[in-house]
Amino acid sequence: MVRALLLQVVQDPPRKFPTKGPRVICGPGENAGVIDIDDGDACIFKMESHNHPSFIEPYQGAATGVGGIMRDVFTMGARPVALLNALRFGDPEHEKTRRLVTGVVAGIGGYGNCVGVPTVAGETNFHRGYNGNILVNAMCVGVAKADSIFYSAAPAAGHSVVYFGSKTGRDGIHGATMSSAEFDDESDAKRPTVQVGDPFAEKLLIEATLELMASGAVAAIQDMGAAGLTSSSVEMAGKGGVGIELDLDHVPQREEGMTAYEMMLSESQERMLAVLKPGREDDGRRIFEKWGLDAAVIGKTTDTGHLVLKHKGEVVCDVPLAPLFDDAPLYDRPWTQPTLHPRIDPKDVPAPADWTDAVLKVIACPDMASKRWIWEQYDRHVMADTLQDSATGADAGVVRVHGTDKGLAVTSDCTPRYVQNDPYEGGKQAVAEAWRNLTAVGSRPIAITDNLNFGNPQRPEIMGQIVRAIDGMAEACAALDFPVVSGNVSLYNETNGVAIPPTPTVGAVGLLPNYDVTTGFAGMVEGDALVLIGDTNGELGASIYLREVLGREDGAPPPVDLKLERKTGDFVRDLIEAGKLTVVHDLSDGGLIGAAADLALASDTGVVLDATSEQHAHILLFAEDQARYLVAVQDAEALIAAAREAGLHASVVGRAGGTDFASKGLFSIPLAELRRRHEGWLPDWIQG
Repeated sequence: MVRALLLQVVQDPPRKFPTKGPRVICGPGENAGVIDIDDGDACIFKMESHNHPSFIEPYQGAATGVGGIMRDVFTMGARPVALLNALRFGDPEHEKTRRLVTGVVAGIGGYGNCVGVPTVAGETNFHRGYNGNILVNAMCVGVAKADSIFYSAAPAAGHSVVYFGSKTGRDGIHGATMSSAEFDDESDAKRPTVQVGDPFAEKLLIEATLELMASGAVAAIQDMGAAGLTSSSVEMAGKGGVGIELDLDHVPQREEGMTAYEMMLSESQERMLAVLKPGREDDGRRIFEKWGLDAAVIGKTTDTGHLVLKHKGEVVCDVPLAPLFDDAPLYDRPWTQPTLHPRIDPKDVPAPADWTDAVLKVIACPDMASKRWIWEQYDRHVMADTLQDSATGADAGVVRVHGTDKGLAVTSDCTPRYVQNDPYEGGKQAVAEAWRNLTAVGSRPIAITDNLNFGNPQRPEIMGQIVRAIDGMAEACAALDFPVVSGNVSLYNETNGVAIPPTPTVGAVGLLPNYDVTTGFAGMVEGDALVLIGDTNGELGASIYLREVLGREDGAPPPVDLKLERKTGDFVRDLIEAGKLTVVHDLSDGGLIGAAADLALASDTGVVLDATSEQHAHILLFAEDQARYLVAVQDAEALIAAAREAGLHASVVGRAGGTDFASKGLFSIPLAELRRRHEGWLPDWIQG
């Protein structure tokens, strides 16, 4: 039974991804990725899913997802400094969606706010494809000293194995198994497999863990996540090439009569396992008592190469560990090429019959509407280092590296409708947009973590989505020098054989050498020219306009020219670092209309766009071509000349001023009405 379980939880990272780089300290294979951020500092980060638990029990599912991803980060020696989340819900009209949204948001806020780590960025989408299987992807970013990173491999035999944190109960048993199975009509019966979180215990655990590390007593450490004590003990011993012997009678328990099976599979939260250096047990005990945590020496490392479990004086398990790591299966499942959508000629896409109605439908649709109702429930400024967050208006969150002039830019991105229609181009675009969002706030993109959410890989058509999306992501990572340092694979996201839209979410981190030099959406003033940097070829396939105004979801997504992405992004970043740009927004969902509306609302300044021809205006305003940025400047001629010299196209597409959001002769919407519609959809829907 233990061997079968371990084959499920031991995963090999996708080998197509570039995982090395000049700033990569630790790539995939550990609890989280580690990158160098100069001056002896390191950033540790990872994204992980808690999809199935959040669908079954939204509050605890989301809350424990936040707690689990924080443990992955601080178990490597980092203090968590920022949280992000990527949420995908079903059709707003579906009977379960409202309850799931309110429960998940409350769980994220309840846990993160109590533990005292700011939630600074994220994304929320709605689509009927998630009706039966929502996605809750949580990301944590932490900061540590580069010479004080902790790893999970047990170094040698003869070391004490120490359990500390909360007591073990029966919650979460078979949680890992549940998360790796499809849903059906009886999925609600799996509620007992969902863990229960305690953020106040997590806060104590963070402080105790970091103090234990600072004491020099830790030889190896691992949090207890999926499969609990089983996975943590086996990973530590297996990675170190040693054996491990546990006496389960010493495991702190909060329920009577627990069997060895239950203790090994429990996923009770806020628990850690550490291998201490010889003779340091008393140091650990003092620290655990100081922070009021349960703790016990429950075993030792050995030279047998076996996992040995004792319970009530008997050996109840004795299995070799090496095969689980040396001979773990690498699946090469059959797959079929995804069915691709042909490119839509923009000339074949009609302009809207009612321009005002079309603009409002795009700006106020569930995907584009303000998520203020969500992020106002998150403490975004605890720790006092948040510079940019969901409220300030920017393409990425920004947090200071405490006590320095540096900042970390963080973002989460994926456009599932693109991946659905072409997994390869959609995979490229997810990486490219994350890179572009970091660039748009002036940071230097460093690395990504990924959360690959797909359906059942045993179906060749789903496996084809996985293969081609990874191909696109890997190509983009290589072209943009944007390595993958950590990640998570979430499969079997489907109900009754209906899979979710393929959703390879990308979390990314960039470095701001000087956090005072950053950009956002606010700051546009009367008289500013809106300059569009990049070419518009009229990519309307799989666009928001096509879906919300014309009721279509067909068409190839916009192609991603990675050389052009890099060239354009480097040009924009150089201008930001030189202090020549202060208002910057990349173009993505909703095209120029979406970006211009964001600037107008964030700056509380009207905009008049230059599109005047009804025959082609919708192409300029709604196309979602990639590698484009919208900036607001006083001297447009100088910027256009600089772009021309760099071999790029730039043009004035509008002016800031007045109190309306308008385009000459097509539409004119009072900014107050645009804001009401944009910010009103979500709270109005929540209220029913």
